Parts: sequence; structure tokens; C-alpha cells
Amino acid sequence: MNLRTKVIILKSDKEIEKIRIACQIVAISLKALRSFVKPGMTTRMLDAFVEKKIYEQGAKPAFKGYHNYPATLCVSVNDEVVHGIPSEKILKEGDIVGLDLGAIYDGFYGDSAVTIPVGSISEDVAKLLEVTEASLFAGIEQGRKDGRLSDISHAIQSCVEKEGYSVVTDFVGHGIGRSLHEDPQIPNFGPKGQGPRLREGMVLAIEPMVNMGKHQVKVLSDGWTAVSTDGSLSAHFEHTIAITKNGPKILSQV
Repeated sequence: MNLRTKVIILKSDKEIEKIRIACQIVAISLKALRSFVKPGMTTRMLDAFVEKKIYEQGAKPAFKGYHNYPATLCVSVNDEVVHGIPSEKILKEGDIVGLDLGAIYDGFYGDSAVTIPVGSISEDVAKLLEVTEASLFAGIEQGRKDGRLSDISHAIQSCVEKEGYSVVTDFVGHGIGRSLHEDPQIPNFGPKGQGPRLREGMVLAIEPMVNMGKHQVKVLSDGWTAVSTDGSLSAHFEHTIAITKNGPKILSQV
């Protein structure tokens, strides 16, 4: 397992608290968005709603303008894996929608994502969401001082594959702090016991992306939206955590 690592920046308690505040703004905004989403809405409506929520809390959108990304929210519907651009696409009963959001507060970034149902969904689709979220928490549980980075990766992959789903390998989690994406990269697959040793003060955004079918994805002509190549449904969950002496601390949970 080849984990590209340059410099992993350890954060002080004060810095972690600032990241936590940014993450809480994201979490509160996503919680409000969960209640807002209804069949018949466009994905652009979701973007406008959550952008207002971020500004109301004294923060700024982290994604808007990042490498020229045109919106505040990434909205990925059904077979869209990540990075779906808000548009006039209308959400329908039975869809699933991934909501990935970041905020900047006092120079520090917060990042989190959820996948939610639009109205009622079938039991097999609900299971995809449940397993993907469970894999996130399985990864988080391995975020312990003196462990290895790939312990997180292996836990996620094991949780997903035992249920017959596929881990997307083209995208990874990441460190976060004064930048949205810092080292280390955090794959959602691989053997345990490899990569950098986990240290107190690391802050990591862990984000499994899971396909109901095969793992392969492709990026559409907009340069952002990634979809499953076989058209299968995809789910995405993310939390930002800090590695502490007492174990992993989730910063993006309300």
C-alpha cells in the first residue's frame, strides 16, 4: 500500500478547537438541510439554502471557488459518487442524495458529508446507506494514537465488502486544518498496519464512498461529477476527527 505523505501537520488544542467550531457550523447546516430536502426541489435550491446557513453562522463556504468549483455544496444524486454540481436537476421520491459541505471559520476548515433519502426508499437502498455510514464509524474507531493510518482504511473496506458492496478507490479522505486538503491521504481500502503512525494532534477527514455495484467510477464532462461506471447507486459519508490521547474525537457531530 503506497500512501503518499509529505508533511503531516499536528494541531494544538487551540487549533483543534477552531477546527471543531468550523465543523460544527458544517454539521448544523447539514442537519438543517436534511429537514429541508423534499421531492420536487432542485439541487440548486439546496445549495442556496445551505450557503445562507453558513453565512448566518459567521463562516464562509469552503468549496466555492476551490479549484474553480462553482458552488457551496456538492450534491450527488443516485449513481453520482461525489462532487455533483448543483443545477436545475429535480429530486424525485426514492432518490438518494449525497450532501458534502465545507466551511471556513477564523482561518480553519471543517468538512463533513451525509447521504440521505428523498422521501421513501427501498430496503436494499436503505441498507447501502446504513453500511456506508457504519463503515465510516468502523474507520473512526481505528483512529487511535500509535495505530497506523491504514488501520482506518482496512476497517472501512472490511465493513463494506462483507456486505457485498464496493469501496470506491479513486477518491480518498485527507488531513484538514488551515487548508481544506492536507496530508495524509486516507484511502478507504488496503491492509492494516501500514502508513504513518497516528499521533495526537492529527486531524483527519475520513470519507468512505461506496457503490452498490462495482467500484469503478468516471468523471463527467463538467470536470467534477464522478459517477459509477455501471450506473449503480453510490453513498458517501464523512466526519472530521481529531486523534487524542483518549481516542478519536469526532468534531463534525451534533
